[in-house]
Amino acid sequence: MAAEVPERFERDMACDAREWQRLLRQALAGLAWQCEAAAASITLEQGHLRMRWHALPTRRIAQLDLPMLRVHFAFVGVGAAERGRFMRHFDMHTHRGGG
Repeated sequence: MAAEVPERFERDMACDAREWQRLLRQALAGLAWQCEAAAASITLEQGHLRMRWHALPTRRIAQLDLPMLRVHFAFVGVGAAERGRFMRHFDMHTHRGGG
């Protein structure tokens, strides 16, 4: 059983702002949403989600430099089941493959 998605949380994402915009377009396709500067507002069935992000220092792993963003998620009027469905879908479009 998956853990419940809280109403508010933050997550570090290994991408730059340009790639983040591309990921958002893919993950939010079919939903009503607006983006302004470093924030997005997404209309969901039961309420809405507000996301804000800002750049973090680059993370260096061996010879690899990873651009980083901290993303803040705030669900308003969205039940636990819908938060879980949304985040599973969102994660499918934003997570990288790995070993």
